[in-house]
Amino acid sequence: MESSDRRLYLAVAACAVVVHLGALWNRFVFDDLYMVVLNPLVHAPSGVWRVFAEPYWPGNLGGAMYRPLAVSTFALDWMVGGAPWFHAINLLWHAAASVAVAALSLRWSGPRAALVAGLLFAVHPVHVEALANVVGRNELMAALFTLLAVYAALERRSVGWTAAALAGGLLSKENAAVAPLLIGWAWVVGLRPPPGRRGLAAFAVSWLLVGAAYGAARWAVLHPYAGAENIAPQLLGQSPVAVRLTAVAAFADVARLLVFPLHLQADYSPDERTTVLSLLDGRFLVGLMAFGLWAALLVMAWRRRRLVEAYGLGWVGIAYLPVANLMFPHGVVVAERLLYLPSVGLALAAGSALARLAPRRMAVAVGVIVIAGGMRSALRVPAWRDNATAALSLLEDAPASYRSWDYVGWEFVWRGQSDRALEAFRRAGAIYPKDARIWLVAAHMAFVLRRPIVADSLLARADAACDRCVTAYRNQAGAARLRGDSAAADWLEAHARRFTSGP
Repeated sequence: MESSDRRLYLAVAACAVVVHLGALWNRFVFDDLYMVVLNPLVHAPSGVWRVFAEPYWPGNLGGAMYRPLAVSTFALDWMVGGAPWFHAINLLWHAAASVAVAALSLRWSGPRAALVAGLLFAVHPVHVEALANVVGRNELMAALFTLLAVYAALERRSVGWTAAALAGGLLSKENAAVAPLLIGWAWVVGLRPPPGRRGLAAFAVSWLLVGAAYGAARWAVLHPYAGAENIAPQLLGQSPVAVRLTAVAAFADVARLLVFPLHLQADYSPDERTTVLSLLDGRFLVGLMAFGLWAALLVMAWRRRRLVEAYGLGWVGIAYLPVANLMFPHGVVVAERLLYLPSVGLALAAGSALARLAPRRMAVAVGVIVIAGGMRSALRVPAWRDNATAALSLLEDAPASYRSWDYVGWEFVWRGQSDRALEAFRRAGAIYPKDARIWLVAAHMAFVLRRPIVADSLLARADAACDRCVTAYRNQAGAARLRGDSAAADWLEAHARRFTSGP
């Protein structure tokens, strides 16, 4: 490696770390508590390998997803230190991903574009959600392994290293499955010539073998939980047409977050974003316009033989496709953390395009973008400082979201303010009445406040939202016991037994 390249990579890595340095003062927040603090697998050295036989979410929370490599790193971190250490490791993963973006851009567009692409990726504000809370690490790891797979295939022509990187990405998060498509897209665009028939066959066979092994392991671990669903609230019970209309409408948020991420929020649940039912809905039309603009830019770049710009724009679409709700319903309609991998394409395309400017103009443009993006990211990181801060931030950024009020309610629960918790949960239920968990915890609070009639009516709402949801009752009972409230736990478990006892 030349000294100039080394300096470039050090500058990109330093920028990625410095901008997000405030994360070192963040604690474990929201899902971090379930995946790290309350997860016994993470607390034992044997968890480093035992997690490969367990679902990502604990079985009592649905047993959904399979991301053992990310959880294995949590077990390693637990042996070393507390929350600051976990966040420091996240910063290193992001720095490595930023350097990998710069390395690809250096190969394809030269040093000026590499510096621009690496810096843009390092400071992009949409990355804060994946960086500032610990569980976002699965996004960072999957992206880095995907970048390594692309590099190994296109620049090294290494079947073995490409397969190894693909396996690492899949075991970190499912969206790394796009790596073969990204490699194939580079061959289609002409960014790099494809290998001969034997080479193509070797790559294809290796990908099939990795996919089959991963699929078998995933099925073996998750098939006991096959009935669990992970679908966005807006998409539950909706027709395939409504699902796709809502997905297209979300393109407007995706475009805004990638290009102009001034406003950030950690949740886009109802009523922040609701189902789109008509082709004439303005939200669908705006989303369609965003898609049309992306497609037009891609075609323009292709026709002008600006291969890196075309490839980068295509990367955005390919990387976003698995979570776009177009092929199948996903767990959320919009989430900022899901744009970590797609934003690689934006950085590659923007780096190549801006490097075409005169040096002074490029310096000014990049300086403005990096400073503005860095400041926005640095100011956003403290929103994840702790549960209370994150809940208040949610309420400020997304007041119409029922999950915002849900998180606020739970903050009151752990503070022992049952009356305020009950009010928050009832408000969440009024916004979105189909989540049985909201009514259960509201009933729990009513029981604590010795309001049995209200508690029973809330239980009836829970049963109406989810018939015979035994697991939800037991999870709420477990939360009651964690608070030392054995009376409420016994009451909830007694109600759960209604569903398991005979007629």
